[in-house]
Amino acid sequence: MNRASSVPAPLAWIDSITERLGRWLSWLIIIMMLVQFLIVVLRYAFSINSIPAQEAVMYMHAVVFLVAASYTLKHDGHVRVDIFYRSHSPKRKAWTDLFGTLFLLLPVMGFILYSSFGYVTKSWAIFEGSPESGGIPAIYLLKTLIPVFAVLMITQGIAEIIRNVLIIQGRIMPTSENDAHLEERV
Repeated sequence: MNRASSVPAPLAWIDSITERLGRWLSWLIIIMMLVQFLIVVLRYAFSINSIPAQEAVMYMHAVVFLVAASYTLKHDGHVRVDIFYRSHSPKRKAWTDLFGTLFLLLPVMGFILYSSFGYVTKSWAIFEGSPESGGIPAIYLLKTLIPVFAVLMITQGIAEIIRNVLIIQGRIMPTSENDAHLEERV
């Protein structure tokens, strides 16, 4: 079965955006580590402290954590208690993932999106800045990552629904490395 021709355009489109975001964020991780290293060297070697640099690391960490969550979902990297799941067939895993996405992921992300709206709009209304003197005056941007996170997770959740339905229908094979190894053995 030709995988490329059997994957619907919406699934391919969402997956490509998520993949590009993940690759971009991998560079941000390197930048974040370099800035943190610089902070430590400046503090302990030269007794220089920089609140904006410390906050920049916090902002970068928030971007990586919240924006890369959809990339992690795409690559099945979120923590799972898989005592039973790991022994299931690919179709049964697809059913489990489908129900988990429909009844856990989407409702929780919808709640986060809904409940963060007032929190973020209030922050934007006053252009909320850092509580630290000399800090980055953009807490409102940091808080905006919360609904961005929810939207990205909902979008990738839709892709996962499409993928799992196609796996259940037998139209595509599972993309998980573990499932691919299982099928090679069979």
